[in-house]
Amino acid sequence: QVRLVESGGGLVQAGGSLRLSCAVSGSLFRINAMGWYRQAPGKQRELVAESTSGGSTNYADSVKGRLTISRDNAKNTVYLQMNSLNPEDTAVYYCHADTFRIGPGPSYDYWGQGTQVTVSS
Repeated sequence: QVRLVESGGGLVQAGGSLRLSCAVSGSLFRINAMGWYRQAPGKQRELVAESTSGGSTNYADSVKGRLTISRDNAKNTVYLQMNSLNPEDTAVYYCHADTFRIGPGPSYDYWGQGTQVTVSS
């Protein structure tokens, strides 16, 4: 069973920092992209940041310069360093990973169960 376990969420005041971690285990296929999504109450889930296996990154405009994604391929772990947080960052943050496709076979997408980040004003 593939598991994505997030950690590091919590309550922080505006301007503060948090560091999220997500470890992927149990996959029989090499992990390609890893990323973070978030969903606030009543809103759609949105991409926050993602990282390919080669290290290229993609960020939502709203978090550029404040949040930084990184990964440790040897550990199948992705991180999200969150600085200068504001109340608009309050959401459940979900870890995501997909696998490389093997020939014509399928690739797989995996999601973590989410970790709550709350930023107080």
